[in-house]
Amino acid sequence: MNAFDGGTVTAVSSNGTYSFTKPNRDSITLLAGLGVEGDVHAGVTVKHRSRVAKDPTQPNLRQVHLIQEELFAEVAAAGHRVRPGQLGENVTTRGIDLLALPTGARLHLGDGGAVVEITGLRNPCLQIDHFQDGLLKRVVSRDPGTGAVVRKAGIMGVVLTGGVVRPGDVLHVELPAQPHRPLKKV
Repeated sequence: MNAFDGGTVTAVSSNGTYSFTKPNRDSITLLAGLGVEGDVHAGVTVKHRSRVAKDPTQPNLRQVHLIQEELFAEVAAAGHRVRPGQLGENVTTRGIDLLALPTGARLHLGDGGAVVEITGLRNPCLQIDHFQDGLLKRVVSRDPGTGAVVRKAGIMGVVLTGGVVRPGDVLHVELPAQPHRPLKKV
């Protein structure tokens, strides 16, 4: 057991067409090496349109997008109402600080055997402000002490082992060997 255990999946979402938000589902199926079955971002190579435009042969390090539900309460304090799936995530969690996980951490999701390896931080774009004006500055800011960019719009990962994921599933985190590498944008 480690400090990151004890989280749960609160919602799962997917969409077969490009749109900013993703509808909630009763379950999603993760496919090894691809992502979420039927989701527009599933695939071996990049599927996010801005990345495809730069180089469509890049490996897809963004097969699964996860956000911690605690972010919704944080942005609500600034007047933004956000619900699971509305920021385009596939898996919404509670009880684990996803942003504090190191690169290479493995999330074991539920009893179905699904495993997602964390590749980095989501680098949100202006679409967030099209969804709700002013939300981008709530999920991307600068640390007042260091000036470093702080990204809060979730983490990205690749599917190592497929399986079904449902709301209510328990999360178990497997940390990589030391030294841990902090998450960077992918």
